[in-house]
Amino acid sequence: MLAAAVLAVDTAAAPGPPRWETVDTVVESLSDDRVDITVRDHYIYVFSPRPVTAKLFTILGQPVTQAQLPSGTSRLRIDARGIYILKVGSLTRRITI
Repeated sequence: MLAAAVLAVDTAAAPGPPRWETVDTVVESLSDDRVDITVRDHYIYVFSPRPVTAKLFTILGQPVTQAQLPSGTSRLRIDARGIYILKVGSLTRRITI
């Protein structure tokens, strides 16, 4: 009975899936159709001049997160190091954290 209570506490304390957040930045001279992806300090930054769907998968193809990103710059914090596949609109990139 005690083990079940401890398990319930650990499950409740576990964080949810990573979430995209909008970032206020200025990106210079990108064309209208270009999507820019940058990885820095455990964050994935995506700039798009129009709203796009972003999907992140593990290297094994398991979904990590999916979101509709607004136009502008959005970022996603990834704590677990590894190799991921990021699909933003029709663009697919390998991401290493």
